[in-house]
Amino acid sequence: MALEKIPKNLILKGGTIIDPNNEETYEADILIKDGLIDEIGSFKIPDNCEIIDCSGKVITHGFCDLHVHFREPGREDKETLQTGSLAAMAGGFTRVCVMPNTNPPLDTPESINFIKKKAEDAPIHIHPIGAVSKGQNGKDITEMGLMYKEGAVAFSDDGLPIQDGGIMRIALEYSKLVGVPVINHAEDECLRDGGLMHEGTISTHLGLSGNPDLAESSMVHRDLELANFVGAKIHIPHVSSLKAVDLIRDMKKQNGDVTAEVTPHHLFFNDEDLISYDTNLKVGPPIRTENDRISLISALKDGTIDCIATDHAPHTMQDKETTFDLASFGMIGLESCFGAVNKILCKDSDLSLETLIQKMTCSPRKIMGFDTDLLKRNKSAEIVVIDPKTKWVFEKLNIKSKSKNSPYVGKDLYGKVLYTISRSNIYKNS
Repeated sequence: MALEKIPKNLILKGGTIIDPNNEETYEADILIKDGLIDEIGSFKIPDNCEIIDCSGKVITHGFCDLHVHFREPGREDKETLQTGSLAAMAGGFTRVCVMPNTNPPLDTPESINFIKKKAEDAPIHIHPIGAVSKGQNGKDITEMGLMYKEGAVAFSDDGLPIQDGGIMRIALEYSKLVGVPVINHAEDECLRDGGLMHEGTISTHLGLSGNPDLAESSMVHRDLELANFVGAKIHIPHVSSLKAVDLIRDMKKQNGDVTAEVTPHHLFFNDEDLISYDTNLKVGPPIRTENDRISLISALKDGTIDCIATDHAPHTMQDKETTFDLASFGMIGLESCFGAVNKILCKDSDLSLETLIQKMTCSPRKIMGFDTDLLKRNKSAEIVVIDPKTKWVFEKLNIKSKSKNSPYVGKDLYGKVLYTISRSNIYKNS
């Protein structure tokens, strides 16, 4: 493993290029010169050129994650922009959007500017998402217009759901003025009522308080109706239940400004996996039933769910190595993402690799208004080289995050990220 500056002349030779923007798959070489794509196809190899043999491998866009927590400012003991960037590159991600639940939260133009300036030296592209309400208190709207001008790409109170429908409406109206989505953690706090896992047979068996799927679906319904009424963009994060999927599918038939994401862990695990009381599987919204998991896979296939986002949520050992009721919600997920979703979706569920790549590249980029045409001359190289057929076991040594709270340790994954190129840097996985 190493993060290095990219050589002046670098050739990715003999790989299969999957271009999700132009929906093309073909064999070609890529010459990267001074961090920019210089040639794609067949060309004379320049002198003093480093060559990476990509035979049997896939070359494609760097992945884009709309939902990560890098904890800076305030909880640098869990993660920083730099350590989060390393975790991202290890997972093939060249662009991420960081959530605002930092300490203090990203709720002012100055805090958005802080992230933008601090991220200038990061090896990946980092975009801040601004808070909807001051202090994430759910009551007082932030200066959304000024935050947008400083670089906020969306607005969310993240893990603190906006309970007040009037506040949510105002947030949607302001976000409409600047053309970016509102992302509301879709849970009714009264229905959630301190639930630790999905409410059902397993929670009863384990003696853990339950969080019903209705807590999610009722909030999703409200948010979809409000966004449709206002005419604003709405993005539903970490969809976890069949009930929410059905609501999103129905609303998409009449509103083209609705988008949604699903996490790798909601695709990979079901509530039976919590029988071990593994606190790394304590997440919000909770991992639900096998029927819910299957519905999420189907929704991703048919386009009801637009993209995959990790909800990478680092926590200290003290946060997680405790009793289930006291453990923090959340898991890391950047390094394990591709191997997990490629296994579940491509190997086990017959999704094409091209479609999976679309869900991790162009689809999230379109939601945030980022450029989607990356494989062309003079573009700054945002590229990942993957081996989609490698079976491997995820271990702690694969974790580059500052935190280690992953339920994938010891799990068989399928498909591995080999190289990630971003901002004139190259990351080589061992």
